[in-house]
Amino acid sequence: MTKRGARSLLLVRRSSQASGVFMVRILLLVCLSAPMLFAQKAPEGIWEGYDGEWAHVSKQLIDLAEATPAEKFSWRPAAGVRSTSEVYMHIALANFYLLSVTGPKLPDELKQAAAPGFDMEKKVTTKPEVINWLKRSLDAVKQAHLAETPKDLERKVHIADRDATVDGMYLRIIVHPNEHMGQLVAYARTTGVVPPWAAK
Repeated sequence: MTKRGARSLLLVRRSSQASGVFMVRILLLVCLSAPMLFAQKAPEGIWEGYDGEWAHVSKQLIDLAEATPAEKFSWRPAAGVRSTSEVYMHIALANFYLLSVTGPKLPDELKQAAAPGFDMEKKVTTKPEVINWLKRSLDAVKQAHLAETPKDLERKVHIADRDATVDGMYLRIIVHPNEHMGQLVAYARTTGVVPPWAAK
């Protein structure tokens, strides 16, 4: 073998060794980083079916409401737009109303109020009262859904201008507060409130 060939072979070997060392370092870095990547625990309830997801959104709503100072419950982004307290009450009242379509009765306070109880959206405004209504409505949905059997969920009901199933009503019940969660997070951020799950 010529000197030139030997030198080329040596360079190839060195290059190959350097690549091997580099690959070992990358693999070592990945192996050491993997536990940190997976160490963050997923939020409680997600990927755990309807009841798990309901527990998740319920906790977020209550945590955000409790983290919001009482004086910010009257804040609204513009005239004619729901205030913070009105959004929470809208969620609570809708939970009770949509649930009532599936069978459970409305609370007495809502039966006695107009339209049924939706004037309360503007009348119930203090932080303790709003959180109380919110918790009551979230728990009512939780308990009612836990009691449903697969057969119950197939039952037909009527709402507004259409027929639906009990299962379809529960789907609407869980989608609705999640829609307003985005609104409430925007309200919170605008008024300087950090959602508790984002502060960790």
